[in-house]
Amino acid sequence: MEAPPSPLLSPAAFVNAAQYANVLEGRFKQLQDEREAVQKKTFTKWVNSHLARVTCRIGDLYSDLRDGRMLIRLLEVLSGEQLPKPTKGRMRIHCLENVDKALQFLKEQKVHLENMGSHDIVDGNHRLTLGLIWTIILRFQIQDISVETEDNKEKKSAKDALLLWCQMKTAGYQNVNVHNFTTSWRDGLAFNAIIHKHRPDLIDIETLRKCNAHYNLQNAFNVAERELGLTKLLDPEDVNVDQPDEKSIITYVATYYHYFSKMKALAVEGKRIGKVLDSAIEADKLIEKYETLASDLLQWIEQTILTLNDRQLANSLAGVQNQLQAFNTYRTVEKPPKFTEKGNLEVLLFTIQSKMRANNQKAYTPREGKLISDINKAWERLEKAEHERELALRNELIRQEKLEQLAARFDRKAAMRETWLSENQRLVSQDNFGQDISAVEAAVRKHEAIETDIVAYSERVQAVSAVAAELEAEGYHDLKRVLARRDNVARLWDYLRELVAARRERLLLTLDLQKMLQDLAYLMDWMEEMKGRLQSQDFGKHLHGAERVRAISAAAQRFATPGEGYKPCEPQLVQERVSTLERGYEELVRLAGARRAKLEESRRLWKFFWDMGEEEAWMREQAQLLAAPDAARDLTGALRLISKHHAFRDEMSGRHGPLQQALAQGHELVREGHFGAHEVAERLREIEEQWQQLEALAGERGQRLAEAASLHQFQADAADLEAWMVDARRLVSSPDVGHDLFSTQSLAKKHKDVQEEIQNHGPAIAALREQAQALPPALAQAPEVAGRLPGLEERYQELARLAEQRWQDLQDALRLYQMFSEADACGLWMGEKEQWLHGMTIPEKLEDLEVVQQRSATPDP
Repeated sequence: MEAPPSPLLSPAAFVNAAQYANVLEGRFKQLQDEREAVQKKTFTKWVNSHLARVTCRIGDLYSDLRDGRMLIRLLEVLSGEQLPKPTKGRMRIHCLENVDKALQFLKEQKVHLENMGSHDIVDGNHRLTLGLIWTIILRFQIQDISVETEDNKEKKSAKDALLLWCQMKTAGYQNVNVHNFTTSWRDGLAFNAIIHKHRPDLIDIETLRKCNAHYNLQNAFNVAERELGLTKLLDPEDVNVDQPDEKSIITYVATYYHYFSKMKALAVEGKRIGKVLDSAIEADKLIEKYETLASDLLQWIEQTILTLNDRQLANSLAGVQNQLQAFNTYRTVEKPPKFTEKGNLEVLLFTIQSKMRANNQKAYTPREGKLISDINKAWERLEKAEHERELALRNELIRQEKLEQLAARFDRKAAMRETWLSENQRLVSQDNFGQDISAVEAAVRKHEAIETDIVAYSERVQAVSAVAAELEAEGYHDLKRVLARRDNVARLWDYLRELVAARRERLLLTLDLQKMLQDLAYLMDWMEEMKGRLQSQDFGKHLHGAERVRAISAAAQRFATPGEGYKPCEPQLVQERVSTLERGYEELVRLAGARRAKLEESRRLWKFFWDMGEEEAWMREQAQLLAAPDAARDLTGALRLISKHHAFRDEMSGRHGPLQQALAQGHELVREGHFGAHEVAERLREIEEQWQQLEALAGERGQRLAEAASLHQFQADAADLEAWMVDARRLVSSPDVGHDLFSTQSLAKKHKDVQEEIQNHGPAIAALREQAQALPPALAQAPEVAGRLPGLEERYQELARLAEQRWQDLQDALRLYQMFSEADACGLWMGEKEQWLHGMTIPEKLEDLEVVQQRSATPDP
């Protein structure tokens, strides 16, 4: 038995299969290109046949539609509608905008544009441009094709309807069998049969032979163009091929359909004229009825809006409730019939327009102001006014309810205040003070408690006025009664305060009397005691003792003139006690005069020691502070310590004057030979030495603080300079030189600013060197100063070198990108010229040829 053949191809067979696949692919590509060329020619002629109505035409389908202008004109011609005006300008953005307008219009016409954008048409995409034109042909020339048959049960597509129409018109013709839009039309007999079916006088169908396809096609195309005025979209060589282009043939055959359908429509149009006249009379009556109903409805709407916009609302809760009830009656009783009337108007207008459209009459459009849209707008304004009216009534209802609640609260508060004020008026009208000082003091305390309660109650009285003011501000309808009651509360409050003030005056008068009687008794006992003290030889051991003795002597003069005018008791009792006090006081004055001189010298001595003690304590405290070794850790701390030291020097200067005066008083005591002169002289010497030591300590501390501030200032400036160098080095060390001309120019501009900043920091280095030289030698030789400055100068030089190197790199990159930009511009110019030369067509007239030659010879600027 023989072995089965191997399923794998031999190398030679594999090579032959690959070659065959390449041949098939090449053939398919050739057929595709031929079909695209036929479609382009057919679609171009179709577009021009419609643009001719507006005296426009295109030369190249791919290039002349790129700016979108011709596309907009074509759609306006086909649809009979006005599209948005094209955007002026020839830039790409203008072209995209114009094409977008056309595509948007197609979308509004329910045309589906799959995977197609404005950029595809602007870029001249051949496949998508042909697809767009084919979509337009389908929408405006083929979509509306329909054929009436006897059964007519199945709804056919426009393409099938067109094919059925062709089959019906060519039925019975010999050698004509239309079953598709490709090979069925190759011999040309189908085109001639359609023309012969409608115009037998134009075609001699018997002389045509199936074998003479080119003659048949040429005959049909010429007759259609010459006799019927149909544009010759196809040439015989486009149809007489193995596989004609289906879309091109459909487009051309559709022109036959529309022409002969229109011719048929004209034949039956006369029969409809009589019906149109009757319908026109009926339409006029309906129009008159519409006008009357629309006018009545609009008048009612406007009057109702005026009523609803009235904001004269009742200023009471019951009135607002009545207005709200009337509004609800309008909305449930009056408005619904008008809404039904509005709907009937829409139905009536639709009926009128339907009748006129059925009779091919110009559609009735109501006058301006009586359109359905005008009625709808008026109704919208009515509903808006209705909503605002309801909102105003609801808000006013809520406001009136709040005012009623506020008025009730006012009445409650006013009643409570009136009761409380009346009870307290009866309380403060009683004068039960008592007959001794303790009882009177108790009465004073009780009266103060009453006053405290009354003062605290003022806020509650003010609360009544605040509620009344709120009612007045809101325009409460019963405001007169509210204000009268508020004024009554205010009168009761003022009368109570008057009663309290009068009772306080009577109470204080009684208290003063009792105190005076008590003081008289006390002074009699005091004068007996003072007699013994004034005869004593004690001058006091310190300043406080001397001042106290002097105060006791001066207190005797306080009763030289007895008090007068005390009416709460018998004046005779007061006069007797005052006479006894005067006799005792005269004896005290005599004793006090002799003792005064001795006490004065003691007071001067102890006052000097007191002043020196205060000064010594202050100087001792300040010396301890100045000797403290506190040093600031940074510049801010150093400046704060210097500020405090300056404040201390100011304080020291301020105390120097009073100290000199006190020292002068001490020297005067020594010169007078005071009994304490030895102790005074010793004290003067100690104080003067302590003041000199304090001066020396203050000078040393000031110098230390100034040196520390200079050191911290140097460190702060050096730290700032180092931080700036780190940031600047990061900028000048960047390897980024840009990716195009614009970015490189931007980087160069920024780097120039950095270079200027580096140059501006040169004086800062010199200033830092001068700061280091101005420091004391001990601080200037310290590592944080002597070792830091050279490093800063070296880093600054390195920074300047890196900046210069980066500037050179940026300039090189700038020149490179400038060259690239100029080269791209030249290439773009050459490409545009090459495209223009390829697309240029040779004119047929001599003068047009001269214009083209002139444009070719003129270089672009």
